[in-house]
Amino acid sequence: MPVANYETYCRMLDNAKRNHFAFPAINVSSIATANAVLKGLAEAKSDGILQVSTGGGEFASGLSVKNMAMGAITLAQHVHLMADHYKVCIALHTDHCTFSKLDSFVRPLLNETRRRREQGLPNLFNSHMFDGSDLTLEENMKAAVPLLKECAELDIMLEVEAGVVGGEEDGVNREGMPAEKLYTTPEDMKYVYEQLSGISNGRFMLAATFGNVHGVYKPGNVKLKPSILKEGQKAVKEAYGVKAEMYLVFHGGSGSDLKDIHETLEYGVIKMNIDTDTQYAFTRPIVDHMLKNYDAVLKIENEVGNKKFYDPRSYNKKAEEAMSQRVIQATKDLKSFGKSILS
Repeated sequence: MPVANYETYCRMLDNAKRNHFAFPAINVSSIATANAVLKGLAEAKSDGILQVSTGGGEFASGLSVKNMAMGAITLAQHVHLMADHYKVCIALHTDHCTFSKLDSFVRPLLNETRRRREQGLPNLFNSHMFDGSDLTLEENMKAAVPLLKECAELDIMLEVEAGVVGGEEDGVNREGMPAEKLYTTPEDMKYVYEQLSGISNGRFMLAATFGNVHGVYKPGNVKLKPSILKEGQKAVKEAYGVKAEMYLVFHGGSGSDLKDIHETLEYGVIKMNIDTDTQYAFTRPIVDHMLKNYDAVLKIENEVGNKKFYDPRSYNKKAEEAMSQRVIQATKDLKSFGKSILS
């Protein structure tokens, strides 16, 4: 079906929160990785989210253009075309845009959506993320409020972050952060709700931090405290009522214990970002292909190699299949497997 519209996206997220599962939100940076995610979600009969970071958008635009917004538009248009061929609901999201990049990434995408709407076309993206975690929370919300107003006017949801996800991802390094920065407090969550809840038609997601760390870690090395989400949601509901319970987003899940992931689903997590694991799943079969076919993919000692093996399609097909299988595993881990609202 077509990429979800605003009403369908809201219905997807409400369904996830009500039934305690989350959508895998997979970062894509090329047509091949986007196709892998679509294939995996369709085979899992799970709705899901494809997302583009600033670095992913820049990569997709090519080494000469290096325009993060243009690359994101290119990938989004591809997904809009391909989504018609799959019987699950697909949403499009942008990931981790810091304050310094709002004017070169998110706002050009909002302008593109305005242009599309004037032509009677559907929105390009369903939601955008503003990562103001490098600001004070007050400065963060000062930037988020007008941005949510812009998004609300266009039927777009906004994701914000309170606290800091540790580690390094997409060129943003938060390694060595003080421990207290890695945990969002109940007061932080209440403040975010207070600042954003009064915006007409404004719907938002919160990436609250509870020890999350971006990057590659062995199971057990990441020390999560899911109870932080429980305490924060409780504080918000006690102050503003049951309907104030927020959509929460889980960042930095690589290396997390499955029991911790499942616990977060009970506290309102409806979206979990996945990048590191799917990157590895895509790359691993390419490495295998190259090592097993070394003489075929290289022209060594005046030989000609074997075109069947160095044709990029030969190993990209394997990479797409492997990544799609990892997406299926993600839907099982997050309990969205077989739960498309179209089922």
